[in-house]
Amino acid sequence: MTSFSYPAHPDPVRADLAEAHRRAWRHVAGPGTWLTGAERVAVADETRRARDCGSCRERKQALSPFAVQGEHDHGAALPETLVDLVHRITTDAARLSESWYRQLLEAGLSAEVYVEALGVAVITISVDRFHHALGLPLEPLPEAIAGDPSGERPDDLTEGEAWVPMRESRKLGKEMGFPPGPVPYVIRALSLVPAELRAWKALSDAQYLSFDEMRSFDSNRALDRSQIELVAGRVSALNECFY
Repeated sequence: MTSFSYPAHPDPVRADLAEAHRRAWRHVAGPGTWLTGAERVAVADETRRARDCGSCRERKQALSPFAVQGEHDHGAALPETLVDLVHRITTDAARLSESWYRQLLEAGLSAEVYVEALGVAVITISVDRFHHALGLPLEPLPEAIAGDPSGERPDDLTEGEAWVPMRESRKLGKEMGFPPGPVPYVIRALSLVPAELRAWKALSDAQYLSFDEMRSFDSNRALDRSQIELVAGRVSALNECFY
């Protein structure tokens, strides 16, 4: 695979970052847990389309996004519920509501598909924003890989702590090598679909820090740890992240 070559850029891109992006694209392209490879690539495509969606733009400017009716500008490859999910997550995540999530479930979307689509969208946004930051054109989306979804569903799920079921905190933490104690919700959020959690972790290890590196204040990056956290905090604030 010759993608993510980053040739002759004024800001050299680490080899492990390029490889992490290739792995992420292979993950997006392959059959997932509840979605096919074609559906997953379509989710990535809708993540990009959302940035130029007229309906999303109108909702973003409205006092309440749920006061604006209208169809999204979409690629016609996914059901309406999944298109709405991807577009709202991409353009106005801070104003999502549990009642909206429940409406998606009532319309036939499962919690498992919700989490898997979220995982694919997060990967696509992360890779695309990296390219935007460097002033590079976006990498073409991968060709879908044929195959059936695995249907893997954890057996240690808990209900009621979030909108979606999540894996039990301490068991998940032990498997992922966390120190004793509860696992942060930002880690558990994708745990209903373990493959998406593993893929997010692999990309986060390269673009930010691994779990082990988070516990150390030394840095093997070009930036020191305080600089890394300053950038991370500012990006979180601009994106209206909250946990």
